[in-house]
Amino acid sequence: MYLRSPNLRGDDVAELQNSLSYLGFNCGRIDGILGPLTAQAVGAFQQNIGLKVNEVCSPEVVIALDHVGGHGGTGRGISVVREAEHLMQTANASDRRVATGQYGSVSHIGHAVGRMMRLKHPLAITLDGDAQQQARAANTWGADVYVGIEPSPDEACTIYFYQVPTFTSVGGQSLALRIVQHLEENIPELDAQAQGLRIPILRETKMPAVLCSVGPLPVALQRSAAVADAVVAAVGSWLTAPLILDQD
Repeated sequence: MYLRSPNLRGDDVAELQNSLSYLGFNCGRIDGILGPLTAQAVGAFQQNIGLKVNEVCSPEVVIALDHVGGHGGTGRGISVVREAEHLMQTANASDRRVATGQYGSVSHIGHAVGRMMRLKHPLAITLDGDAQQQARAANTWGADVYVGIEPSPDEACTIYFYQVPTFTSVGGQSLALRIVQHLEENIPELDAQAQGLRIPILRETKMPAVLCSVGPLPVALQRSAAVADAVVAAVGSWLTAPLILDQD
């Protein structure tokens, strides 16, 4: 496996990232996408153990990872720690960039969130298109956080954040919990919950991201202004103290 365009993707890449992360090599999020950070982490690992540095995950690298993997511990891994450190260093910064997106029949809620977000945060944009298009736009723009709004087929409001068995986005989880808190306090008729999931918009975005799946639709549409206000208030609170509700 090696860096190429389009990037290699798959569970084998995620396993490589997980192994490197536990050994202290920063490959970014454990997202199963072999991008520049993962390639650099492979090269750093090769250099550390005396292999030829070419940033290619060859059978030789896999054998070496298996051999030294038992010394890597079983904690959260360097990727989670680095994300938490970055969030703490940039907390309350005035130049944070907020991207919002919307899907389906609740697009007016998404646009309301976008309008309110721009009033409170000058560096805020609203994105349209499918998940891949929105993720690409958010990444290119250098967003610090992404908030998506979609209709839910369920009788509950679920705030999704990125999570796989070996990695949890602590920033996304904290934001999801913050949104749940604000929804419960301001719209008690909504049954809100946070849940980790691996879906395209959360996997492809490089920043902490959440997808707000709002339901039941009759309640969400009737209270759309309150929903938008709660989401915007939660994001503002999170930007000031991004890990205050982190439970990882």
